[in-house]
This record gives sequence, structure tokens and C-alpha cells, in this order.
Amino acid sequence: MNHLILFLFSINVVTFVAYGIDKWKARRGAWRISETMLLALAACGGSIGAWGAMRTFHHKTLHKKFKYGVPAILLLQTAATIYLLIRNHP
Repeated sequence: MNHLILFLFSINVVTFVAYGIDKWKARRGAWRISETMLLALAACGGSIGAWGAMRTFHHKTLHKKFKYGVPAILLLQTAATIYLLIRNHP
């Protein structure tokens, strides 16, 4: 269980930072992190970091696949977590 918590914390920090870097690069017209990679980070457990970064940096908030996709991923991950906690509760 501790490994899962450490993984989720780490992936969310990495995702948050990736969204921040992408926003920074967007402002400078530099090479960008692909939308596929940003969404993959959210789907791999970083949805809280993605959502937080979208709000913090006001980044990708007008793109429908992010505006609706990241909250949908977060909702699915939350539901799966609750299910697993209930299922494995003694």
C-alpha cells in the first residue's frame, strides 16, 4: 500500500510539473510536450496533478479533450479507488 501511495504522489508531481513546463514553453514558442503525453500522464494516475496544473497555470482549459477528459479520468480513477478500498476492506 505504501508503494502505491508513493507512486501516486510521484506521478501527480511529475504530471503537474509537465503541464507547467508545457505552459512555459507555449509562452515562448518552444518545443512542446505532446497532448498525448500529457493525457497519458493523467491516465497513468496523475489526474489530480493534471487537474491542479490546468487550474494553476490556466493551461489546456479550452481544449475539449482536456476540459472534459481530465475530470473524466479523475472521476474514473476515484471510482476505481473507492471500489478497491471497499472490496478489500475486512
